[in-house]
Parts: sequence; structure tokens; C-alpha cells
Amino acid sequence: QVQLVESGGGLVQAGDSLRLSCAASGGTGSGYVMGWFRQAPGKGREFVAAINWAGSTYYRDSVEGRFTISRDNAKNTLDLQMNNLKPEDTAVYYCALESSKSTRLALMASEYDYWGQGTQVTVSS
Repeated sequence: QVQLVESGGGLVQAGDSLRLSCAASGGTGSGYVMGWFRQAPGKGREFVAAINWAGSTYYRDSVEGRFTISRDNAKNTLDLQMNNLKPEDTAVYYCALESSKSTRLALMASEYDYWGQGTQVTVSS
């Protein structure tokens, strides 16, 4: 059974940076897409960024240029470098794994098969 464990959340001020990490274990195989989603209080889970096995990436418009998603296929890890954080970035952040081995970047939560437990990111103004 695939397990995903996030780390790196915290409380920061607007303009600060944070780096989230996600470790995957339990027979992940290869070729899978990974993504980051977030959920703010009272809102639905929204796509943040995704990366395929080859390293192609896609971001939601509001984080483009501020966030960078990366992965280490040998270590089965996923990172999200978040710079110039804004109060509206406050949310629980989840990493997710889509196991179909498609090269297409999945943008919808329903397309992902496995989820981490989430890590809180709070940005104060």
C-alpha cells in the first residue's frame, strides 16, 4: 500500500518562504505523476502544482512564479518550494500520487489515487 507523508509546514509572515516535502513509500513503482493540493477552511480542495516522471510541471495561475515543484525519482520524494508567500496561501497542503503512469499532468483531485495526511501552512499579514 502506497503511503505519502508530508512535512515542512508552519507559520510564517507574508513574503517569507517555506519548503514542503513528501516522502512516498510502499511499492510506488515508477512513471507516476505527483501533485500538491491545498484546502483552506470552508473551501474545497484545489490544485496547486503537478509534475510527471520526466519532470514536466504545471501550476495554478496564482502560484506561478512563486512556487516550484520538484521530485527525486530515485528517492521517491516530492518537494514544493514556496516563495513570497501570501495570506491567501494559508491552507492545509496535501501531496498526492496518480498511479496510471500517464505522462499527462493530472489537475483534478479525483484523478489521484493516494494522498498524504496534510501539513498546515499559515501565512500572517
